[in-house]
Amino acid sequence: MRMALTRLAIAGLAMAAMAGTAQAVDIESAYTELNTEKNCAPFAAPGGDEPGDWVNLVCSGWKGYPVLVYYSDARESLFYGFPPAGDLAPEWESFSAFNSTSPTIEWRIMKDGDREWPVATIHRWFVDDDFGDKIEVLVVEKVGQLLERQGCVVGYVVATGNENANEKARRIADRQAYDFACGADQPVVDAGEVPAPMSAGGGG
Repeated sequence: MRMALTRLAIAGLAMAAMAGTAQAVDIESAYTELNTEKNCAPFAAPGGDEPGDWVNLVCSGWKGYPVLVYYSDARESLFYGFPPAGDLAPEWESFSAFNSTSPTIEWRIMKDGDREWPVATIHRWFVDDDFGDKIEVLVVEKVGQLLERQGCVVGYVVATGNENANEKARRIADRQAYDFACGADQPVVDAGEVPAPMSAGGGG
């Protein structure tokens, strides 16, 4: 019991040190490709004659950080990083309308000396509107870490009709993802000239 408490104390001190240096470290972008045919494997799907248009995939992300893709009825929900222990189906976060994601994921990487870790992702979504067109939305998500397995949507930036949408998404990722409390804090919404599509699940 004493050893377990010691380990918890050390982990707490490490997280506190990281929080104290969060504003001093460098933050850069790295990019990975999400190809469900090449770098993903299903871990759940309808079996046999079971009906249903759904599949759950685990995919390779940035340097060993996984990306979990949950597909159902022409909609997607993604989790970046390590999910809560024993929970391979985190809360569904998507849009009410039919949607899909870009193959390119931008990771915002914190660098402190020889250490580097992804604090957030920025991923472009294509969401159907009422007129058969696509609204492009940059979704900013907190990355689940090994010690603190917490990941969720931090912000939405509507890229359609929104000048400098990528820069806005990076500001949200860099300033808010690190300390964002999933389940308590509300995601930021920057809609520009086009209203943000209605989200579904825990994304706000």
